Amino acid sequence: MVIARHPQTIYSGMLSGLVAGQYLLDDIEIDVRSLAGLVDATLLIDEVVGIDLAGKRVLCRAGPPVAFDLLSLDIGSHASPVDLTASNYTPFVARPADEFLRGFEVLRRRVAARGHQGRVVTVGAGAGGVELLLAIERRLRREAARDGADATGLTFTLVSASNDILPGFPSRFRQHVRALLAQRGIALRSAARVMAASQHGLAIAGQAAVQADDVLWATEATASGWLARTGLLLDEEGFVRVEGTLRSVGRDDVFAAGDTASFDPRPLMKSGVFAVRAGPLLAHNLRASLLGEPLKTFQPQHRALYILSTGDGRAIGTRAGFTVSGRWVWQCKSWIDRRFMARHRGLDSPTLAGGAPGP
Repeated sequence: MVIARHPQTIYSGMLSGLVAGQYLLDDIEIDVRSLAGLVDATLLIDEVVGIDLAGKRVLCRAGPPVAFDLLSLDIGSHASPVDLTASNYTPFVARPADEFLRGFEVLRRRVAARGHQGRVVTVGAGAGGVELLLAIERRLRREAARDGADATGLTFTLVSASNDILPGFPSRFRQHVRALLAQRGIALRSAARVMAASQHGLAIAGQAAVQADDVLWATEATASGWLARTGLLLDEEGFVRVEGTLRSVGRDDVFAAGDTASFDPRPLMKSGVFAVRAGPLLAHNLRASLLGEPLKTFQPQHRALYILSTGDGRAIGTRAGFTVSGRWVWQCKSWIDRRFMARHRGLDSPTLAGGAPGP
């Protein structure tokens, strides 16, 4: 059985391309119902809100508990804002993807209603936040030009809690992105810890406030809160600790992969690069566990390729300390992403030039 919140799921690797207008929604959606049908699995549309390990049951929001013999957790992560209980203002979040898209459509309508004016701020300078902000900036400026509007009053700011952007990435890669932000007129506020948010902007510890009309919350990945009540062994940030086999530490009946997993053998970035590679091994180990066969160990690559789309038909990539940029890098990324989607749709692989890069 597969339990999912929606019958379709959005491939996050192509989300910024959708925002920038390079893809249609159908291009980046995976039909979970069809995939489940291919392997004769039952699909239950519901939201998991807990696990009863003693009773070996998954607790659902709408329906009754679901019994399990073997459980795999692939629930991703969230971008949770600061405590806003004292404010009536709620920023829109970068994760999960479906919530982001709803917030983005509201943003587009609000900006258009203001005559394509406004101060758009993104909180969180990791790869996801930077990539989404670049795509949003390009999309909103293009829509202003389409409507013949004077968009000089449309401004963008990136707020980073750390002293720099893109922590964990090579220095040259960060330099490329900082230069691009400056070129696109996107202001950067670093070492800025957000204390509160309101309809007027963000209160920053020890700094002047950041004025904002719309705020995207794209901070680092946050674990689902209900995991803390399951009894599973978690890391300091609340993610499920897993062994090299992706089995939950201390359990033989629970596995986890993707953002929700904390890989015990060595720290891994919360990145689809590792989640996609873990999929085949996870499938093998689930079958092996049921059959009593030996499990395989996940060997995440030490020199992973990261490509950050810049929303304009270009991208910046890095691997093993080397950094490259240009249209061909985006075409490479688009080919990789479309090939991934084709595999989940039973289609032939796309050509290298697949996709429609935006202006």
